[in-house]
Amino acid sequence: MLKAEIIKRPVEQIGKDVKKSAWSAVIESLAILILGILFIAWPDTMVKVVAYIVGTFFIVKGIFEVINYFVEKGQNDFFNNGLLIGVISVLIGITAFVMGEDIANIFRIVVGIFLIYESLVRVNTAIKLSTVGVPIWKYVLLLAIVILVLGIFVTFNDVATVIGWMMVAAGIVGILGDVLFIGQVNNLVDKLTK
Repeated sequence: MLKAEIIKRPVEQIGKDVKKSAWSAVIESLAILILGILFIAWPDTMVKVVAYIVGTFFIVKGIFEVINYFVEKGQNDFFNNGLLIGVISVLIGITAFVMGEDIANIFRIVVGIFLIYESLVRVNTAIKLSTVGVPIWKYVLLLAIVILVLGIFVTFNDVATVIGWMMVAAGIVGILGDVLFIGQVNNLVDKLTK
């Protein structure tokens, strides 16, 4: 077997793995896009739905923790904090139901931070593409900057509809960036195996 062939196979596998990861990112961006559309169409309803989902999750988790504490005889385990975690989770869940409208403020901050994180990941990708000489790095960097601006905007604005529009824009930008990146993976593999 030729030395070039020995090197090429693992690099091609890495290329396939990178494409799978990129398609995962496309699905994440699509989810953000769909959530954004729902926030635009029904802002007040979506805020309440998110609050109820969060509340239900914490209440169920809390009840499970309390039951698990007694079933597994956690009171005999000095380091088992299941009862405390369960009670706190139930209280957080009840708070989410009672303060549903205020949960929107927390949600927008979480979404904003997530968008900022996504932009930083794309900046990292752009830097890596630049170092190996793939010309599309400039577009990936531009898209990353757009997502960063959207993330900062969402973090500091509290209107559900605005969040929806920002999520739609971020979803579209994310999908475009990921699809462009996927299209360049083969070129990257070719450059690395020459």
